[in-house]
Amino acid sequence: MALDIRIAGRYRLGRKIGGGSFGDIYLGTNIQTGEEVAIKLESVKTRHAQLLYESKLYKILQGGVGIPNVRWYGVEGDYNVMVIDLLGPSLEDLFNFCNRKFSLKTVLMLADQLLSRVEFVHSRSFIHRDIKPDNFLMGLGKKANQVHIIDFGLAKKYRDPKTHIHIPYRENKNLTGTARYASINTHLGIEQSRRDDMESLGYVMMYFLRGSLPWQGLKATTKRQKYEKISEKKMSTPIEVLCKGYPMEFVTYFQYCRSLRFDDKPDYSYLRKMFRDLFAREGYQWDYVFDWTILKHQQSGTVPRATAPRPEAAAGEGEEQQDPNYGGRFDF
Repeated sequence: MALDIRIAGRYRLGRKIGGGSFGDIYLGTNIQTGEEVAIKLESVKTRHAQLLYESKLYKILQGGVGIPNVRWYGVEGDYNVMVIDLLGPSLEDLFNFCNRKFSLKTVLMLADQLLSRVEFVHSRSFIHRDIKPDNFLMGLGKKANQVHIIDFGLAKKYRDPKTHIHIPYRENKNLTGTARYASINTHLGIEQSRRDDMESLGYVMMYFLRGSLPWQGLKATTKRQKYEKISEKKMSTPIEVLCKGYPMEFVTYFQYCRSLRFDDKPDYSYLRKMFRDLFAREGYQWDYVFDWTILKHQQSGTVPRATAPRPEAAAGEGEEQQDPNYGGRFDF
């Protein structure tokens, strides 16, 4: 039977479109306007409620490029509810759609925006602590080329927003985040800071280029043993081996991130420029034609029109749109 569930008196709850470790995500519709939204539900009985924390974080980040808007937060029946902008597919979805390999061009166009998103979160005194392809989503409609960062359930304040006094260095911390993309220092139990988000981003880029990371698919009996094996493999894989066959810039990226001290501010602009220079040297056009753009148009029998906005246009934010159906929703 179809239940007509209303949220905040103005949103109709639709089908389930996703699930995280902290609740499920549903499609919602604004009853007055017909606009579609995403609705995240979390049981009020959950042991470690995180939705309120996450909604507060979105409020702090509100207005940033690639930050979804929270429309409403509250309690409905047995659920904590957050109504948020509906976004498109995640980079993990798109990676699968593209047969689990991205071209250098696609990775470099993404890198520019990924670095900007992480920089913005850091500028608001938070670190994300779960940088992975599933937590970056493309937009819809005219924002189909814009990368959005989501899922702040594990985010942490790394400094006082007023004084900028950094949290103290600590050890013996448990692994927070996703082991596959965790920095070496995170595996070693060192308190995370900005440098760890940056190193994780490096693993995401290499995952996209290579198709997988050397520490994937390791077998172990317990979670702890698996983390241990991932950690050992990560530490014993030289950066040069990880990045073999790919431009030197990726080696430089890791060397830079791993050279940062605990409370250092990363030089985001230097890293963006390094990747943009590589992009130009490769002779690519900054046209927002990603690997999936080509695949999608091949499937629908249309040809993507390549406009060539400069990456400097709001740091390559991807507002440029070739045609109104360019983004669309992906139905996998």
